[in-house]
Amino acid sequence: MQELKRALHTLKGGALMARAMTMGNLAHNTEGLLKHVEDSAVAPSDRLYDLLEEAHDALVTMLDQLRAGRPVASAEGLNTKIVAMSGSAASAPAVARPAAPDESGAGHAAFGGHAGDRREGQEAEGEGWQARERRGQIRVNTKLLNELVNYAGEVSISRARMEQQIYGFRDNLTELTRNVTRFRDQIRELEIQSESQILYRVEQQSAVDPASGFDPLEFDRYSKLQQLSRGLAESLHDLSTIQINLGNFVGEAQTALLQQARINTELQEGLMRTRMISFSTQAARLRRITRQTGRELGKRVELSIVGADVEVDRNVLERMIGPFEHMIRNALDHGVEPEAERLRAGKSAAGRITIDASQEGNEIVIRFSDDGAGLNIEAIRAKAVERGLVSPEANLTEEELIQFILMSGFSTASQVTHVSGRGVGMDVVHNEVKQLGGTMSVNTKRGEGTTFVIRLPLTLSITQALMVYVGDQMFAVSLSSVANIVEFPIEKLTSLAVGKNPLLNYNDQVYPYMSLGARLGIASQEGKDRKVPVLLTRAGTREVAMHVDGLGGTREIVIKALSPQLTEIKGLAGATIMGDGRVVLILDVAGLWYTDEAMHFERRAVGRVEEKKESQTRPVIMVVDDSLTVRKITGKHLQKRGLDVLTAKDGLDAVEQLRERVPDLMLVDIEMPRMDGYELTARVRSEARLKHIPIIMITSRAGAKHRQKAFEVGVDMYMSKPYQEDELFKNIDDLLARSRQQLH
Repeated sequence: MQELKRALHTLKGGALMARAMTMGNLAHNTEGLLKHVEDSAVAPSDRLYDLLEEAHDALVTMLDQLRAGRPVASAEGLNTKIVAMSGSAASAPAVARPAAPDESGAGHAAFGGHAGDRREGQEAEGEGWQARERRGQIRVNTKLLNELVNYAGEVSISRARMEQQIYGFRDNLTELTRNVTRFRDQIRELEIQSESQILYRVEQQSAVDPASGFDPLEFDRYSKLQQLSRGLAESLHDLSTIQINLGNFVGEAQTALLQQARINTELQEGLMRTRMISFSTQAARLRRITRQTGRELGKRVELSIVGADVEVDRNVLERMIGPFEHMIRNALDHGVEPEAERLRAGKSAAGRITIDASQEGNEIVIRFSDDGAGLNIEAIRAKAVERGLVSPEANLTEEELIQFILMSGFSTASQVTHVSGRGVGMDVVHNEVKQLGGTMSVNTKRGEGTTFVIRLPLTLSITQALMVYVGDQMFAVSLSSVANIVEFPIEKLTSLAVGKNPLLNYNDQVYPYMSLGARLGIASQEGKDRKVPVLLTRAGTREVAMHVDGLGGTREIVIKALSPQLTEIKGLAGATIMGDGRVVLILDVAGLWYTDEAMHFERRAVGRVEEKKESQTRPVIMVVDDSLTVRKITGKHLQKRGLDVLTAKDGLDAVEQLRERVPDLMLVDIEMPRMDGYELTARVRSEARLKHIPIIMITSRAGAKHRQKAFEVGVDMYMSKPYQEDELFKNIDDLLARSRQQLH
């Protein structure tokens, strides 16, 4: 009680010193109420605790407003309730008057209180500083710490490159060893031939050489060939010595690299630990949000945090606080029932929200649950049908319907309030989790509550990854998402891929099947009568069988953020740089699966009648471009405008798709493989059922010659890159309107 009153006294003095009168009066009245409690003039009660929590939350809000330079909200009603409970309104100062002109934050930096308060604050600060000195702690700027972590990651990449070079050097040394061995054999053969010549001369010269007076057996006469063979033998010996020394040097270098790797790992882990903070540091903020939202909605809710001592990367936790607040508001508004309804259902009057944090391997798992009514599956289905996301006849599972709440703009709220109903909430949470390289799944039971399971990486910088091959390209998959690896004959997997909903049976368990090569649009390696690896991976609440062409082992990789263009592509979690300088993409299995599943779902859920109906209300635009980035970004912008999108990677691909579906308009590039934009336009204009389609040619070629050729083959509009997005949509609207008039 003394520490609490002292803190309020210091806060009051500092606020009055800075002319933050509203804040000072509220702190003074709260301090007076605590004095009455201490003197037994006010008895402890639930009403008292609620009022103290409300005062605490109001003071924190005021402090945040002052720091942000915003005007401080009035606390007249709260001051009145505090004074009324104190029972001594006469002794309390007047309730808060309107804020002073500089109360908006101009003077908040002068917080320090009157002389006594400043002395108390300085004493407390001095005691805290001494404690920090005793513990040997110092303050480090977060930006500097992040830079150090990035530098440690760059050191890891440089070490990997050096290791790659050492491996290459050892390979060359192995080849040198084989050459030395071959060279030694050749010299031995040369020496044998030269000795044979000496013996031959002995047979030919049986008498003493009159010039030297020596018998051939008594004195060797070396020919030029023999001298060369002896010289080569000496050179071979020197070469062997150099080869042995190089081998020793490579061994020492590898040992040094191993030591450096160990030290580098310890350095990275140490830097990671400096960025790790306890989950409990945000507990007070989350509890405050729970209390404030509960008061606004008239609901009593208790927030329970389990595993608050789990340490999380500071960046991860700071980025997840906003999503956690969304989840708390959603749980209070949509999940937890009113008190009367809870009592009728046999539940406690106060609802309960539980946040359970734990570390599992290289992941932080956060289970966010409430004991409310659970998700209204029927309401979700009705809203999905209303928005045209699914046909009324579609037979979807509960799990498939739950995925709709993670879509942008999706809300089942009957009316828009300041708490919910705008369609902004769970999609924000889901997107933030995806950007952090994590996954999110939802479990719900009608009448019992809902649980969101969020899996986040322990750190955003380094992770253990499994390297996989698709065709001749390498990708990385987070090792934490791989449950098992099995092998299957390629013929069996090929037969599986023919169906609409392929399933793989392994160990009496059925897994949804996905070919990574087909999903990414990469041709797999040819070859029959061979087995290929299949990864049993976790994608949200499911385990999915993912077929790859080969494995490249596990590695510790440094995660690099993607550019804004690539972050729009579903299924990518980041990138890393290999030792040989290659950039390898890190795949997000959940993103790949749910996007792929959505494609299958669209084909099976929307029938021909529904498709025809939609085609009448939503124009279909075909984007033909050989650039994957252009197709994805242009398609996303078109979809935001309420247009359906077809994409083709070149003219030939577009022709094949035009056989099945005729779009309302085409956006075509000029330079493409197999069939360019001119050839495609001429092909479209030559067919009776296609020649009415408006075509906008978008290209980097701005020359008059290219423009003239485009109009000659039948293009309706010609735009040069870079173009203004508004101009593109204006042209699309004009051409669609003109096309409708011609049809009518």
